[in-house]
Amino acid sequence: MQIKIPENVEKIINTLEAAGFEAYAVGGCVRDTLLNRTPNDWDITTSAHPEDVKKLFKVTFDTGIEHGTVSVLLDKVVYEVTTYRIDGEYDDARHPSSVLFTDSLKEDLRRRDFTINAMAYNPRTGIVDLYGGREDIENRIVRCVGDARERFDEDALRILRAVRFAAQLGYTIEKETKKAITELAVNLKKISAERIREEFLKMITSDNPGYIVDAYELGITKVFLPEFDLMMRTPQNNPHHAYTVGVHTVKVMENIKADKVLRLSALLHDVGKPATRKTDDNGIDHFYGHPKVGVDISKDIFNRLKFDNETKRKVCTLVGCHDWMIESSDIHIRKEIHRIGEEAFPDIFELNRADILGQGKYRMEEKLELLERVKKAYDEVMKKEECVSLKTLAVTGADLIKAGCKEGPEIGKTLEYLLEKVLEDPSLNTKEKLLELL
Repeated sequence: MQIKIPENVEKIINTLEAAGFEAYAVGGCVRDTLLNRTPNDWDITTSAHPEDVKKLFKVTFDTGIEHGTVSVLLDKVVYEVTTYRIDGEYDDARHPSSVLFTDSLKEDLRRRDFTINAMAYNPRTGIVDLYGGREDIENRIVRCVGDARERFDEDALRILRAVRFAAQLGYTIEKETKKAITELAVNLKKISAERIREEFLKMITSDNPGYIVDAYELGITKVFLPEFDLMMRTPQNNPHHAYTVGVHTVKVMENIKADKVLRLSALLHDVGKPATRKTDDNGIDHFYGHPKVGVDISKDIFNRLKFDNETKRKVCTLVGCHDWMIESSDIHIRKEIHRIGEEAFPDIFELNRADILGQGKYRMEEKLELLERVKKAYDEVMKKEECVSLKTLAVTGADLIKAGCKEGPEIGKTLEYLLEKVLEDPSLNTKEKLLELL
């Protein structure tokens, strides 16, 4: 079977073969091409040793030469060329303690994680599929190459990668692979927070964020996100909610676009509910103060998984204000824009809409209609470019000092007082009127 590969990839393969070596495109690029997807990058595996590769190409970099990888630069694009290898023992459940170069493509493919990632291709040989990758693609299955326990013992991150690939492709995890995951999920504790974070983000920003439930059922989230397990076990006995906190959360994630900040906000918007659940005398659950508690819990999660401060700031803003009291009056809208911030405000509507869709049918249409009215009121406020922050207030601290105000903390308080007046009546936002108010 022939597949289309980039001209430079074929050039690298041809150059290696002309020098007497074997060479193939390998891994995810072959899988994605078979799936009619555009690969993010193209990796090449070869029988040539690193020093041989460096002699054959003009510009190379030693990106992972101890593991047999040399980066080749062609037309400003980097291609990783790696020698066939057999990995030694994995002492840390992540990296092999040693690497042995081999002349066998079969041995090189055997050490890879999943069958769908263990295929190779070159134009003369065609596809080399020794472990059933094409069949598993046809059957929409994620299966380990060989013994699943061995693959996960070698690299525990593969446990999370299995669910990530299943989510991205909409596949099912094969039975023995799934069994090995449940037995070895605890080994994810040995993996760095950064690597777990990146795999987790790929999973929840895929077309199937609901696969987080598979991660929960397989014991994966218990290792690095126990808060989600608690949400899955927390009921919501309330007319507005038809599901547990966890199931509701998943439905919100499924109803919001695949943006990192929005998906994380959907995941964490109700993370404070388990800690704030109170049941009244009528058996109705209430979760007073859960947004504020949710912000604190979210910060702990972001610190644990070593997220960047910008993502943490944006998500925590949305978590903290997602339960805002919705009114469609212009005054209320202006005050909320000021309180929440102009940058975050548009995303609140995305989160609120997904939240409503994930609650259940009780008064859903009514809630959506109210949200649409508020959105229109917001659009009007923004269209009129009304003042909603100190940035667009018609006076500054310097103006107040010039008008006779004493320098110091009182200046800030006075500006906030004037802004409050402008939020209630935008027509006051002129220097003359504001100084008159003093």
